[in-house]
Amino acid sequence: MTADRFVSPDHIRSLFSQAMSHMYRTEVPLYGTLVELVGAINEQVLAAQPALAEQMQRSGERDRLDVERHGAIRVGTAEELSTLRRLFAVMGMQPVGYYDLSVAGVPVHSTAFRPVDGESLNRNPFRVFTSLLRLELIEDAALRAQAAEILARRNIFTPGALQLIDQCEREGGLSEDDAWRFVVESLETFRWHNEATVSLQTYHALHGAHRLVADVVSFRGPHINHLTPRTLDIDAAQAAMHERGLAAKAVIEGPPRRDCAILLRQTSFKALEEMVHFPSGADNEAGTHTARFGEIEQRGLALTPKGRALYDALLAEARGGAGSTGGDYMQRLQEAFAAFPDTHAVLRREGLGYYRYRLTDAGRAATAQQRALPAEVLIEQGLATADPIIYEDFLPVSAAGIFQSNLGGDEQRAYAARANRDAFEQALGATVSDEFTIYERLQAESLDSLRG
Repeated sequence: MTADRFVSPDHIRSLFSQAMSHMYRTEVPLYGTLVELVGAINEQVLAAQPALAEQMQRSGERDRLDVERHGAIRVGTAEELSTLRRLFAVMGMQPVGYYDLSVAGVPVHSTAFRPVDGESLNRNPFRVFTSLLRLELIEDAALRAQAAEILARRNIFTPGALQLIDQCEREGGLSEDDAWRFVVESLETFRWHNEATVSLQTYHALHGAHRLVADVVSFRGPHINHLTPRTLDIDAAQAAMHERGLAAKAVIEGPPRRDCAILLRQTSFKALEEMVHFPSGADNEAGTHTARFGEIEQRGLALTPKGRALYDALLAEARGGAGSTGGDYMQRLQEAFAAFPDTHAVLRREGLGYYRYRLTDAGRAATAQQRALPAEVLIEQGLATADPIIYEDFLPVSAAGIFQSNLGGDEQRAYAARANRDAFEQALGATVSDEFTIYERLQAESLDSLRG
């Protein structure tokens, strides 16, 4: 097959994310409620803030907003993680960032599979936060061995999906028909199954080690546990969730509300309690499991290493020595972040965030000598614009907070901080990309375009 008959990875990613959204809406009807709620709020925000609407249209963000989603899955073995890397590569998604959640009491480490270039992100910025269970953090040696044995017996991919991954790698792409087959076959990995693969007694033992351990080990695959739409006003979304009777988190994870949104803010409603059938001899026993929940996110400016260091310091100050998010936490958070500049001009001048620069009509008509002026001078003279580069990644503290709130309010574990990026990358079969390098490249490419 010639390369010109292959569809683009961006196209396959769009097909997959749309199919995933349809499947999850069927499985979790409240997800449809969230999508409708977010859509209504976004329209209100864009109507009330024409400057924001113009900026999003100029940057290409407006077209991607309605389809933008991120999902999350948890796998149990190195082989599962490595095959997922190959599956996501078919869709133009690469592993970006390493996240150690053990420090926050969650026995996993993770990466985010996502597109990395500007055009692909604007086409469809679908991301999947993917966590690998760390069996070595299970203290009970016998239970640890049992969990490893259970995971070794399962295959979370269909033969058709594996065949199409091999075919794509061998031939360099997929045709339209094969792309659709790939989507159908791959969705089976992410589908919810209400029949466990372990007995109720084993489930309770795994649950006693950690609820997340039970979630990963007890089922035939890594069911998608949330699919997250992007809102332009998460505070309004949080209020609307309460108005509709959804059990939303008490605290929005991430930075406080600001004029210049930064990084990522997230909230969710509590995980659903779902009926599950557990094998027991000739019969099945009934039980319940909580894993899948609804999440909403608001994304802002991607921060430079300098900006991220300031963010981390201020967040630690607000949370205090014990990492508390109770009591007057939101007030403490707001007070701490008063030290973080909140105008784009200052954020650019102090090198705290990444921006995408573009010539205006006047700038395109200017001479090469004029366009050679510093970017800030071009902006002052109306020859260029600078739009925030959107943060496409995740925050480990926020991810852990979402995980914990949906695993149960009393779910706390004290693991030592045991980041092990080398072991994760060995399991992955590749190195993870550095998110700062990606944002720096996007900004540099836009600065170069000013001179062309």
